Order: sequence, then C-alpha cells, then structure tokens
Amino acid sequence: MAQYGGYREPPKQRLRGMNPSIMDPNQLFDDTSASQHPQATSYSVQGIDVGLPINNFLSEPVTNVAMAYGTTIASQGKDLVHKELSRFVSINKLKYFFTVDTRYVTKKLMLLMFPYTHQNWELGYHSDSRLTPREDFHVNAPDLYIPTMAFITYILLAGVSLGIQKRFSPEVLGMCASTALVWVIIEVLALLLALYLISVHTDLTTFDLVAYSGYKYVGIIITILSGLSFGQNGYYLALAWTSCAIMFFLVCSLRMKVLSSSGVATNRSSKNQLRTYVTLALAAFQPFVIYWLTIHLIW
Repeated sequence: MAQYGGYREPPKQRLRGMNPSIMDPNQLFDDTSASQHPQATSYSVQGIDVGLPINNFLSEPVTNVAMAYGTTIASQGKDLVHKELSRFVSINKLKYFFTVDTRYVTKKLMLLMFPYTHQNWELGYHSDSRLTPREDFHVNAPDLYIPTMAFITYILLAGVSLGIQKRFSPEVLGMCASTALVWVIIEVLALLLALYLISVHTDLTTFDLVAYSGYKYVGIIITILSGLSFGQNGYYLALAWTSCAIMFFLVCSLRMKVLSSSGVATNRSSKNQLRTYVTLALAAFQPFVIYWLTIHLIW
C-alpha cells in the first residue's frame, strides 16, 4: 500500500459507502449518521399520536357503561326499599303527618302549652278526607313532625345535661334514647289494646296515636330546660304546668274521636264510660312518663 508523506490511503471498503467529493482528508473517523434511515424517528412520534386517541376512545365507553350500570343499580335498590317499606308502612299516609309549615308548628306549640283557651277541637274535613296539618286552620290535625323533632331534641338535651354534670357517656345517652322510645311503644300498644277490648270503631290510626303520645316531649324539653336554669323549684313548677297542659290537650283531642265513634246518644252507657276511663287513663299516665324521663337528667 502506497504512502505519501506520512498519509495512508484509507481502505477501499470504507470508500464504498462514502462520498469522495465531501470527504475530509483530515477526518480520523467515518461519519455513519448519514447511513441511518430518517424514517426510524417518525415511528415513535407517530406511535404517540396514535396512542392518545385510542386511550380516549377506550376510556369513554368504559365510563359511560359504569355510569349506566351504577344508575341501574341505584334505581333497583330504591325500588326494592320502597317495596319493602310499603309492606309495613304506607308512604302516602306517612307523608300526610309531615305536611306542615311554620304557621302550623308555631300555633301547635302554643296550643300544647296553653290549651285552655282553645274552643274548637274537631278535625277538619274536605270531601270526606281529613285536612292535612298545614291546611287545618284550627291546628287540630295530628302530625309527626313536632313529636319527631321533640324526641331528637330530648336526646340532644339529655346529652348536654349529662355533660354539664360530668356524667356523660355514650352508654347512658343510648339508654336514655332506648327508654324514651320504649315508653312510646308501650303507650301506643296499650292504647290500641284498650280500644280493641272496648270495641271502639274509630278512624284513629296508629300514626295518630304515635303523634298524640309524642307530644309529651315538648313538655319534657321545657321541664329539663327549667330544671337546668332555675333548679329544683323551676323543675317542679314546669313539670306541673306541662303535665296539666298535656293532659288537658289529650282529653279534649281524643274525646272527639273515642267518645263519639259509635254514635252513642247518652253518656251514661257502659261503653261510653269505659271510653272515658281509657281517655282519662292515658292522660293521667303522661305526668309519670315526663317525670321518669327527666328526673335523672337534673339530679
């Protein structure tokens, strides 16, 4: 191989892949970048562009199917719960007792605490159907809104009272709630049994009796607040007032339904006397329940 002035001629194998016209005589290494195919980098870019639309296309149907499936499950669950509740409780009848407004609630609370001046105790009717509590101008229609709110307030107030006396615990609060609920159940069941035994045919429903039995919790709340604010004297004064008010309210309200249910003309009949005794017994039972549910929260 010929050498000229220290310059060695490059091998012929490398000359084949090079352009002799652009070769640098002083270049020690071959430039092989020109031999790479430029299309190789376009594949990765093209793959990224194609991949994003595919992911969106696949994710959107999955999301739609999941939402549709969840909606179907929720609808089926709602129908199942509604069906099971309808077996034991009439939803339409239950809605009747919660059809109230601010006017009704305010006047009803005043009636529960000051029932002595109330004149008309008859329930209102329209086209052989009883008026809802919101439509009853004389607020004689029973409702479940006030008893429910009063029951919940009683539980919260019991927790506050026990906390002030440093006697609060979840077990004691749960016992208060259970005891209050059991008393309502016992009272309603006893009244239903008594009305059945004396053959009283009335349009009073179980919800009506629960409402009348639950009104005592308004007096219970006032009694507890008076005991916490004014001590022993305030407690017994509020207990006497609320007990008398609830008794008068129940006698006047149930008298229109129990005594006149069978159309007995004279009040001297034996059945009418039994109905009077049942009504008075229910009314006389209220002070004992109020005392039992409040005395342990004050001392």
